[in-house]
Amino acid sequence: MKPVAIFRHFRTEGPGYFATFLDRHSIPWTLIRIDGHEAVPPSPEGCSGLVFMGGPMSVNDPLAWIDGSCALIRAAVAADLPVLGHCLGGQLIAKALGGTVTRNPVKEIGWGRVRVLEGETARDWLGDLTCFETFHWHGEAFSIPPGATRLLESAHCPNQAYALGNTLGMQCHVEMTEEMIRRWCSDGAAEIAAANGPAVQQPEAILAGMVPKVAALNAVADRLYTRWIAGLERD
Repeated sequence: MKPVAIFRHFRTEGPGYFATFLDRHSIPWTLIRIDGHEAVPPSPEGCSGLVFMGGPMSVNDPLAWIDGSCALIRAAVAADLPVLGHCLGGQLIAKALGGTVTRNPVKEIGWGRVRVLEGETARDWLGDLTCFETFHWHGEAFSIPPGATRLLESAHCPNQAYALGNTLGMQCHVEMTEEMIRRWCSDGAAEIAAANGPAVQQPEAILAGMVPKVAALNAVADRLYTRWIAGLERD
């Protein structure tokens, strides 16, 4: 089986629980360190799927790798290759497929509930779930790209996830582990202090009761990732 290519854009925003999930299902994967100046492949050939992780930058920034990533995403979608995006990754896919990324009215940082929208596509990805608590850390948000179906919404951000065939883009972070949350709270303490909005939690609140929250989020991620890997081409 060809490996899943995972694109990391920032050193602390790796695949997290997604890598654990792939390992558990014996699915090979390779990490492409965009933050380490590794090149975006010119085509998706040699990969069974593409996964784009988060990062503090904007997809509207003049960064050399963004255009190449968008072209790669379009080629993968055209070939019906599964594509998955987490936060910045979801924004990158939306941009590549004709959507826009703009500043959200407020920052969302910490734990927050999202509602699963009604419809066949949402049930396909999330089964009988109607809502769940997930992790957020973003100041921008995507529009739903043409042809895609909106799956999730939160009180402060109406576009939390969309699907288009085998492609799934998410604004929220379902890939979180306990270690990642602790690191982000430490590294992002200054950002949290400066944000101080209605959807921003302080580090103490984020870390309180974290263990069962992460376990519950992993269970939701299992649903989404199980549906996503169903589209991978197996040898």
